[in-house]
Amino acid sequence: MNWKTTLIMDQKISEYFSSGCGRCSLFQTPHCKVHTWQEELLLLRSYILTTELVEELKWSQPCYTLNGKNVLILSAFKDCAFLSFLKGSLMKDPANVLEFAGPNSRTGKLWKFYDADSIRENTELIIHYIHEAMEIEKSGIKIPSIDAKPKLPEELLAYFRNDSLFKKAFESLTPGRQRGYLIYFNQAKQSGTRMRRIQNSVVKIMEGKGYNEF
Repeated sequence: MNWKTTLIMDQKISEYFSSGCGRCSLFQTPHCKVHTWQEELLLLRSYILTTELVEELKWSQPCYTLNGKNVLILSAFKDCAFLSFLKGSLMKDPANVLEFAGPNSRTGKLWKFYDADSIRENTELIIHYIHEAMEIEKSGIKIPSIDAKPKLPEELLAYFRNDSLFKKAFESLTPGRQRGYLIYFNQAKQSGTRMRRIQNSVVKIMEGKGYNEF
């Protein structure tokens, strides 16, 4: 990135930590999860910035790349801060601290943190995991292909035809999030139940959230 792009990105990252991600109604309030877990997020960020990873803002949260490839994401849920390793399923995980983000996740894995002290106690291990994720990306190894994306139910296609903004929001979700919603919708045997599930998911989809995110 040139210096102008870097400056703009630095400003966006600063806004993330000062105002929040902007993906829910708690944006710019003390109750935003970015503020709740700010100490933990900034501590984890300080470890990441000791590496050659490039800091960017993607999906409204800090994303760290290597040669233009996404390696990990720094973010928070309501109950924790976390590092999301996008090829976590390929990592050795000797400490058994990584977990899939949800029941339908197949590639990325999370390391969740519930207080700053535990982060400090595991500084060397965290940095080791970050470097392992980088080495996996450098190696060029690919995630084994997974089953094809579940079919789009007719009720969802009908919703798309009636609401182009919703269709765009759904298509902007990460493949894992799309897959999670499609499995959830298709599990319903009745058309009316599928439609209710879709309607109840509209707000979260418009906010860019996955089925199991709050």
